[in-house]
Amino acid sequence: MRKKILVLILLALVLIGTSILTFGKKEPVDFSADVKPILNKHCITCHGGVKKNGGLSFLFENEAFAKAESGKSAIIRGDGEHSELIKRLISDDPELRMPYNAPKLNDDEIDILKRWIDEGAKWGEHWAYTTPKETEVPKPFSLLSIFGVKPKGVNNTIDFFVLDKMKEKKLSFADEADKASLLRRVYLDLIGIPPSLAEIQAFEADQRDDAYTRRVDSLLASQKYGEKWASWWLDMARYADTKGYEKDGSRTIWTYRDWVIKALNKDMPYDEFTIEQLAGDLLPEPTKDQLIATAFHRNTMNNDEGGTDSEEFRMAAVLDRLNTTYQVWLSTTFECVQCHSHTYDPFKFEEYYKSLAFFNNTRDEDTQGDHPKLRFYTAQDEKRIDSIKRWLSTTGNASLVKSTDLFLHTLEPKVHAHYSDQIVDGALYDTKWLGVRTGGSARLRAINLDNKQQFFMNFWTGAVGGKLEIHLDKPSGPILAVIDLPSTNGRQVIQSPISATRGVHDLYLVFKNPSVAHGQPICMIEWFAFRENFPHEKSLDNMNFQKTFLQLVNMQPEGVPIMIENPKDMHRKTNVFIRGNRLSLGAEVQPTVPASLNSFPKGAQRNRLGFAQWIVSKENPLTARTLVNRVWAQLFGRGLVEPLGDMGTQSIPPIHRELLDYLALDLMNTKKWSVKKLIREMVLSGTYKQSSSLNNSNFEKDPQNYYLARGPRFRLSAEQIRDQALAVSGLLSNKMYGPSVMPYQPDGVWMTVYSGESWVKSAGEDQYRRGIYTFLKRTSPYPSFVSFDASSREVCLVDRIRTNTPLQALATLNDPVYLEAAKHLGAIMEKEGNGNLRDGIRVGYRHAMLKDADEKKLKELEQLYQKALIDFSKKPDSAAKFLNEDLAKSNVKVLPSKAAYMLVANAVLNLDEFLTKS
Repeated sequence: MRKKILVLILLALVLIGTSILTFGKKEPVDFSADVKPILNKHCITCHGGVKKNGGLSFLFENEAFAKAESGKSAIIRGDGEHSELIKRLISDDPELRMPYNAPKLNDDEIDILKRWIDEGAKWGEHWAYTTPKETEVPKPFSLLSIFGVKPKGVNNTIDFFVLDKMKEKKLSFADEADKASLLRRVYLDLIGIPPSLAEIQAFEADQRDDAYTRRVDSLLASQKYGEKWASWWLDMARYADTKGYEKDGSRTIWTYRDWVIKALNKDMPYDEFTIEQLAGDLLPEPTKDQLIATAFHRNTMNNDEGGTDSEEFRMAAVLDRLNTTYQVWLSTTFECVQCHSHTYDPFKFEEYYKSLAFFNNTRDEDTQGDHPKLRFYTAQDEKRIDSIKRWLSTTGNASLVKSTDLFLHTLEPKVHAHYSDQIVDGALYDTKWLGVRTGGSARLRAINLDNKQQFFMNFWTGAVGGKLEIHLDKPSGPILAVIDLPSTNGRQVIQSPISATRGVHDLYLVFKNPSVAHGQPICMIEWFAFRENFPHEKSLDNMNFQKTFLQLVNMQPEGVPIMIENPKDMHRKTNVFIRGNRLSLGAEVQPTVPASLNSFPKGAQRNRLGFAQWIVSKENPLTARTLVNRVWAQLFGRGLVEPLGDMGTQSIPPIHRELLDYLALDLMNTKKWSVKKLIREMVLSGTYKQSSSLNNSNFEKDPQNYYLARGPRFRLSAEQIRDQALAVSGLLSNKMYGPSVMPYQPDGVWMTVYSGESWVKSAGEDQYRRGIYTFLKRTSPYPSFVSFDASSREVCLVDRIRTNTPLQALATLNDPVYLEAAKHLGAIMEKEGNGNLRDGIRVGYRHAMLKDADEKKLKELEQLYQKALIDFSKKPDSAAKFLNEDLAKSNVKVLPSKAAYMLVANAVLNLDEFLTKS
């Protein structure tokens, strides 16, 4: 017996000892989670991408362990006590202690660094720069789960991840939102406008288990889905109807906006959506839609003000394209690397310019005409183009057919006038157009003349008798052509043969016309082009088709700016900009992606197409995560990773990282990049369907809702607030697509210089169209949208802020758009109330909120009506003015009542619950 007791005691002691050793043992230090944040906070500003004081940097592993200027390594793996880093952190000498001239690290931080070194100072990668790993769904075991019974609030896989994290804070799912709130929420999230009262009533009466799922599927199939989600994408695409900068002239690019809506509506897979926008022009035989998609990167600003350097602003656009691409698809602050290596993330200075090389070879050159553009011909003119191509194809010259098609649809490749130099007795007028006086000349440098025997020039002149001589290699060199310059009516393209010449040459353009007044240019020139000859075998056909070709070139059809790559003979070199200065060139670089991310796809071309394929590769650690995070933020008000624009080492460590990785992998592999399927899974989750009420204990435990224990609750976007007011009042137009419209805007908002453009209020239903179609001038955006934090779209914006200012109330209380909506809603209240005030107010509230008002609200709104009625009865002129009606033509007896109903409706449209998704 004693032996048994002794054995039990010994076993107990062993278990106790093992437990002490097990639970007392600290977890190994994690570089990314524990060490990197300390280095970023205290060390890297002096020892990183910008500065390397003492020859020491903690940005890259090889730099951190290399010998510093002192000849010693700051870190000795396995020996924290003798590592210079630890010595400096604990030193009492203020000249030696680090961080220098700053507060000392606390004991916990020093302990973490010392333990990390003692454990071998293993370097690690930031989690976001490693590919997502398969994650086991944390399904809690219970006897009920054997029979398929799920825990409360769990509808799909998302909820298991959320519930697992809730347990850490002893939280639980909130009750499901009431049917009316839930349907309003999902309508606003999926199509951007609320349901009708009839749709709410039908949903409340539908007792089928899949009633909600049916509504979700219907909304995802709605054409309004694309309008809602396009608004989100256009912020990132910096879409606007003007060019920006001081002059900010209008730009016709709305076909790109329509392309986005259509692409989202047909659920174009996100990898295709990406490739077509970044490199649709480089796809084999690109369609017109694929070319229109490339306008994504033609949304950059364009400065055609006189006196500006076109190359400066061309390069500004290229830099913006690079920064925007990394921001939109990779949640990376790559713009930080233009002048130096990234301060916090593993991107080297030279890598910025290697990525820039992918974008630096496009045809656009910051021109007034926004070239190149895809030209939209009529069906009849397209047939004429097809006839030319069929004729050319009979010669078997496929490259000529392709180049002819490209030139007719884009007028590329061409040489812009500002490319000319060595101008004698002339100038670049307004720094755009070449103008040379009689006897003067200008040079076009390095023109490849192989197989180029046709010369085209876009010019205009009021003079007759002018001539242009094209000389080879010098002003007095051999003449390649003498061309008559006829008087024009506006801009005109002329064509002339030039002598066959091979190789790359400088061409000198000599202008002559003695009849032109002294000091005046003979003509003004916008661009030149050098092209192949049409076949000579059938001279009559040649003449006829050449004539048709020139007629088509001289047309001025509508178009949209697009991306076109330079041909080989116009290829641009890319150099490092020393300290980010484009005028201080360093070494030439070739297009390459950062080493810290996934490898470039094997066999892919080193151009924008290959770069786009690299972005959507399943090996890219950031693309799918970024999309999931941004979509989640649209639905829940906050991303799984914050901030939305930075998934690097300075981002807030995500609580739901496993959920993010699960959704990212599922998006790529199971959902095949379907955004609609991703959204569907999110809105069908129990997490999404929770009530957003704050009246529960969960609020106190997690007031910011980081652990998602209640439904989303936040203010609607600027466009949604306006669209909703128009929708509930019955004014909203369902018209889709087409040129941007100009709804009511106060006079004097636009202060347009140079062009004389003005805001002209659209007629008919166009003034009631959805906010996505509102004309957006970058230097003067639509006022009520700006008040509600919409973007001016000058640069990419991935996350709108949400402010709460008096200007917002002033807009919704006084803006004529909202007053007109209130007037129409008031008329509905008066009509459907059938003379009963309380019934009328109840009807109006239900139209707006899709639920009944409680007794307190009804009473307050009734009191508001009565006070307004008394006031308007005393001042019928005020009632007429409020209603925007002519007092002399109105029925004075009914004016006070109409105005009072309108005032009540206006109050309803200004309630917080109306402006909020909850």
